[in-house]
Amino acid sequence: MPKLNDVCRYVRSKAAGPFWITVDLFFESPELFSANKDKPGLTAASIAERLHLRPETVKRIEVPDLAVIKFSYPRERAQGGVFERDMHGGQQFSPLLDIDL
Repeated sequence: MPKLNDVCRYVRSKAAGPFWITVDLFFESPELFSANKDKPGLTAASIAERLHLRPETVKRIEVPDLAVIKFSYPRERAQGGVFERDMHGGQQFSPLLDIDL
């Protein structure tokens, strides 16, 4: 069974302002995007479970013209706060790489 990392050219996360994180899944091709976009592992609820978030806080956005799926969710703590562990949100994607598709 292929993993997310097998069908995406890039998987990245980043700060989307001081209160949100966005994870971008850049598929290798429009065909791979179409074949995988509706897989159970790529729902907002399954991403929330992987990242230990409340499902209702995760927003899923498809961008078919770019073969991209974006997931956005609120940060646990505001960016730059004293307890912030990943100021740029650059490491938040790693638990998603081995999702079975």
